[in-house]
Amino acid sequence: MQDILISKKKSLNFNGLLEDINEPQIMGILNLTPDSFYDGGENSSIDLSIKNVKKMLADGAHIIDIGAYSSRPGAEHISEQEELDRLLPTVTRLKAEFPGIKMSIDTFRSKVATECVSQGAVMINDISGGDLDPEMWKTVAQLNVPYVLMHMQGTPSTMQDNPSYNSLINDVIFDLSQKVNKIKEAGIKDVIIDPGFGFGKTMAQNYEMMNHLDAFNLFELPILIGISRKSMIYNLLNSKAIESLTGTITLNTLALERGAQILRVHDVKEAKESIKIWQAVNFGI
Repeated sequence: MQDILISKKKSLNFNGLLEDINEPQIMGILNLTPDSFYDGGENSSIDLSIKNVKKMLADGAHIIDIGAYSSRPGAEHISEQEELDRLLPTVTRLKAEFPGIKMSIDTFRSKVATECVSQGAVMINDISGGDLDPEMWKTVAQLNVPYVLMHMQGTPSTMQDNPSYNSLINDVIFDLSQKVNKIKEAGIKDVIIDPGFGFGKTMAQNYEMMNHLDAFNLFELPILIGISRKSMIYNLLNSKAIESLTGTITLNTLALERGAQILRVHDVKEAKESIKIWQAVNFGI
């Protein structure tokens, strides 16, 4: 297990600030959308967002991932301007309230990335892997911030219509490997891999990918996992998103065992505790 961690990148350059990521990192989720599958509307005002971010930081979040475009299947499409209108006031206020905060922006639009980084964001999380905006990679290279490259089959509106692969793991790795090469050619220095659980994968495919997550260590890049309270958990257990914390903790722990370095979660405190226990088992107290 130690070899998995040692083989990967130990630091990320957050817009000029070099941060050690040798230990697993927690990315807290801040959704500014009214219709997200779990916490839609929970951050309906800037004051509520500040309150929730304050708690996430106190609980141990290293990064706050802020999104204003719902990517759940069937979600309403919003314009670039509406996405910016939702994001910028919160990003600006959070930077003022928490000067040292590391904000990631969950967007597939290069203009949104540029505007948010100008207001203090230090990372871009692109669910489309560059497929929905041809300017994204060039823009991120110019911004000089880390980039999360996620795999998605199709678009947010079509991705779950009929996900199909010749060989799931091979196909996803091949797609990501082609993009990693192009991203590096574009000049992006810090790349993080996200296999894209729930984005163009059936429930069975999601679990197959978790089982073979260690295959993604071949990139020797940080792996980000976003499975928090997703349908792959609550549909399997015949429950609801609000009842899926136990499943989330279980999968996050399995992901750590297979080499994940960043956990994207709604429940920061529980993720922190899972990491502490996992570290005690693998490296001692």
